[in-house]
Amino acid sequence: MLSLPSVPRRVRTAVGALLLLAALTALVVLPRSDRGTSARQDGAPTRITDGDIPWPGEGQAAVTLEGSGRVLTHGAQRPVPIASLAKVMTAYVVLTGHPLRPGEEGPRIEVDRQAAHEAGVGGESTVVVTPGDRRTERELLHLLLLPSANNIARLLARWDAGSEEAFVRKMQRAAHDLGMRDTTYTDAGGIEPTTTSTAADQLKLAREAMRLPVLRDIVSTREATVPGVGRVANTNTLLGTSGVVGLKTGSTTPAGGNLLWAAKTDGTHLLLGAVLHQRAHTTPAEGLTAALEASRALIDGLRARPRSTGSEG
Repeated sequence: MLSLPSVPRRVRTAVGALLLLAALTALVVLPRSDRGTSARQDGAPTRITDGDIPWPGEGQAAVTLEGSGRVLTHGAQRPVPIASLAKVMTAYVVLTGHPLRPGEEGPRIEVDRQAAHEAGVGGESTVVVTPGDRRTERELLHLLLLPSANNIARLLARWDAGSEEAFVRKMQRAAHDLGMRDTTYTDAGGIEPTTTSTAADQLKLAREAMRLPVLRDIVSTREATVPGVGRVANTNTLLGTSGVVGLKTGSTTPAGGNLLWAAKTDGTHLLLGAVLHQRAHTTPAEGLTAALEASRALIDGLRARPRSTGSEG
């Protein structure tokens, strides 16, 4: 059994509870957080100062083991711009209102002139589409989540709710229902710096999003061919490495680089994590590279932990 004679009693209790949970479920042990990190259990923060999680050196992060009910956080959990992580909520709202079964393509949606005009305009991430073309819901979700097309995010919003403004209100209601109290959505694609959240809040969304089989399948896809568009690649270049099976990248100058990720352990559950605000106010490319590198180090550090044996040391 782990002995921590110099650690305060309440910390020994929290660590013991975490190890007991792992022993009972035979899952990967989520290690204790690094110095200055808050491990939240049942809403009550507990300071843990004796860990070795390779947290990012800047910004904020959060991790959880699916099914554990516990979230470990690092850095100030204050709302920051999240860029295209917003598209996870866009997909979640669309699929909640228009659910698809595995393998189902869904209704055909007409590409309007606005979506076609927005391609390549304003330096945003977009895809070229032809007005009048009819693409299936699943095809548009591929364009939303893989190349991260903002014009497709707005097209889906208009199709679902009649206008982007009405759709954003649905996004905000969904965030409220998921307990994302520190999250504000102001657009469907995340290009606006006023679309903000925290790493801990994004994990609440990740848990629910990864329970949707179609979304889970799409975000694990490295590339896809969409009729009328061609081959598109996933911006999440960690896919297929370090056990990563999702979820979504996001990067702008104000937001820096962000990654909401899901990775397999050697057990039956997923590790879920969010890394936000990496190299903010540089360039989107520099920020995204930093977010991917920080996430890989974090994932590898967590996955390297041994399976539960009832002890740690």
